[in-house]
Amino acid sequence: MTTRVLIVDDHRILREGLRRILSEARDMEFAGEASTGEEALAAIKQTRPDVVLLDLSMPRQGGLETLRDLRRLHPAIHVLVLSMHSEEQFGPRVLAAGAAGYLTKESAPDLLLQAVRQVCRGGKFVSPQLAEILATRLGEPAERSAHELLSAREFEVLCLLADGKTVGEAGEQLSLSVKTISTYRTRILEKLRLKNNAEIMRYALQHGLSR
Repeated sequence: MTTRVLIVDDHRILREGLRRILSEARDMEFAGEASTGEEALAAIKQTRPDVVLLDLSMPRQGGLETLRDLRRLHPAIHVLVLSMHSEEQFGPRVLAAGAAGYLTKESAPDLLLQAVRQVCRGGKFVSPQLAEILATRLGEPAERSAHELLSAREFEVLCLLADGKTVGEAGEQLSLSVKTISTYRTRILEKLRLKNNAEIMRYALQHGLSR
């Protein structure tokens, strides 16, 4: 049985690299590609993939928002998130949102193919490191942390600022204006009851959100 894979990432070079990796596997077929969440939702209707490789940091509609739409509109499709963000930052959140697995973009090609096969069979794919994080959280109190109440885009901005990115750098990475990022930053500070970027970094470190 051949697994049809749709690649969703806003970087053309990365899409081409993923396409080459898939072409080397006899049991996989490149179904198509998209550079935004909106394009992905449209492409699915035409390509009917088994698995979607989904990036998180995309312009306009972000990866987390796209993931929720995919799970709502196409629950039979398996979504494997492939992101530049560390597992500590986004792994638990994307799995809770319905992703079948999470990999960082630093992962080896063999591991990527293994993950695609596993989620296509209906399984979940997590690294040993992420499995340990999830197991640790099972033993924690049920009360939700403040950052878990942030919107998907607010959480993305939080993680970028926690990694030391400036407002301008965060905007460039997410294809958003400095004004928009500044608005998200203000909301984050208010919701987490913090005062500045230094406190954002400290909060992220305390809650395992820093790389």
